[in-house]
Amino acid sequence: MDDSIAIGAVSSNVVWHQHKITRERREALNGHRGSVIWLTGLPGSGKSTVASALEQYLHRSGCRSYVLDGDNVRHGLCGDLGFSEKDREENIRRVAEVSRLFLDAGVIVICAFVSSYRKDRERARALFREGDFVEVYCNCPVEVCERRDPKGHYRLARRGDIKEFTGISSPYEEPDKADLILDTATRSIDDCVDLASAVLRERGILPALEDQLQRSVA
Repeated sequence: MDDSIAIGAVSSNVVWHQHKITRERREALNGHRGSVIWLTGLPGSGKSTVASALEQYLHRSGCRSYVLDGDNVRHGLCGDLGFSEKDREENIRRVAEVSRLFLDAGVIVICAFVSSYRKDRERARALFREGDFVEVYCNCPVEVCERRDPKGHYRLARRGDIKEFTGISSPYEEPDKADLILDTATRSIDDCVDLASAVLRERGILPALEDQLQRSVA
């Protein structure tokens, strides 16, 4: 990315267009609140796996949800970015802005990104109202992540074929105030989904389980 590009710059001569259908009306139609579930952690810590399982759970529960995955957005939206600190910052900025649009649509958007730096995650959180952003730390030791190595990236990074690889040659800053910490080295995927969905109910993002059961019986 050209370093002359200003991070978070706003185009000139533009005005925000306020639509007639509000987020609240979309949420009422959906039957649940929108939210941003931000999964962060080392490569191989289980972010994408948890995100996929959580999305399946939400879909079965009748919720409108969508997963934004780190690799997927780099196929298009962020395909022009590398992995320097500045490019990582811009990557997370774009994803956070897209997540804000999903939230306005009343959707539960699940973001699965390494998002190495606290400042980038905090900048993302700052875009949202209190309670709309749920940071979930997939806590997994680098030794376990490297042992899993689902994409073979750790092996390539150790060999020097991948530069600036988080956990090996690039730092990862653990969250200091995550809303939920999942020990993905020892917990099952089902446990992780149960814990995440419990947080969503506690925050009123999902309807209470009793309400959900009553609707399914009716």
